[in-house]
Amino acid sequence: MATAKRGRNRRQVIGQRGEDVAVEYLSGAGWSVLDRNWRCRYGEIDVIAVDGTDLVIVEVKTRTGSLYADPAEAVTYEKYRRLRRLAGLWLADQERGWPVIRFDVIAVQIDSAGTPGIRHLRGVF
Repeated sequence: MATAKRGRNRRQVIGQRGEDVAVEYLSGAGWSVLDRNWRCRYGEIDVIAVDGTDLVIVEVKTRTGSLYADPAEAVTYEKYRRLRRLAGLWLADQERGWPVIRFDVIAVQIDSAGTPGIRHLRGVF
């Protein structure tokens, strides 16, 4: 595991690694990534991507080891409500509309050897 960069703690480094893995996975599946770590005063969207004609808001959850629950279990209904609001704000700045907007979760589990495993949950909300 890489050492923490200046101003970033271990949790942030792990989260960034998980997001990098998720973006590689999506790009490898032929998706177009439109935005990463989009922020406003109300929060952040990890990944905004296009799957075919669908706009997909992707929440990435990353964990190391196996002591804790599945990373996807950390995405609560409250988190989904926040993502919906953020998606609306992101969309308000866009020039095009989308026929389908979907919310996916990518759970990244990094084992003790540093190898990531990915579980992609489509349309979770």
